[in-house]
Amino acid sequence: MTGTAARYLYLTRHGEASSDESELTDAGRRQAALLGQRLRGVPLSAIHHGPLARAEQTARLIGEQLDGVPRRRTETAGDYVPYLPAREELPPEAADAWTEFLGRFSAEEGERGPGLAAAALAAFTGPVAGDAPRHELVVTHNFLVGWLVRDALAAPQWRWLGINHANAALTVIRYAPDRPPAVLLFNDTGHLPAELRWTGFPQELHV
Repeated sequence: MTGTAARYLYLTRHGEASSDESELTDAGRRQAALLGQRLRGVPLSAIHHGPLARAEQTARLIGEQLDGVPRRRTETAGDYVPYLPAREELPPEAADAWTEFLGRFSAEEGERGPGLAAAALAAFTGPVAGDAPRHELVVTHNFLVGWLVRDALAAPQWRWLGINHANAALTVIRYAPDRPPAVLLFNDTGHLPAELRWTGFPQELHV
């Protein structure tokens, strides 16, 4: 009888992108290569990535540092709003700022995102069938990292907001049978030199 085994989900946000987001900057390419070097020795079975150029390029550069790990392009790893909370769901001290932020997204984006977010949970989370642990990398965007971390911690759906992920930083979540998910690592930039950490974020978020 086939049992279930642990899934190790490795998450990263794409490398730093150009101002028009059509490609990675030189810094972004360095970030991706360094993350690939860090992941050498991890028995990855796949690199999943979103369809946008900055994620696809990051996945390719990471893959060049590894040994034949297949890359898989999927909308579920893309850039979308996973959940649009009502104002009353938000904490009072943040409601104004987050309501203004969420108002930038179109109705179409608000309708499209939750379906993709549900598909991402189905595709990337939970234990796996069989006896061998599975290790997978998802190269994605800030919002989806926040959504998956929020889910792992059983936090309210709105709580994907405010979870910030640096370019090419590493988060690892373990999904083991018969126990809650465990966030083993979050937003780790130890493989990046200081000048490549927290690119794209305001100074107050640099740590």
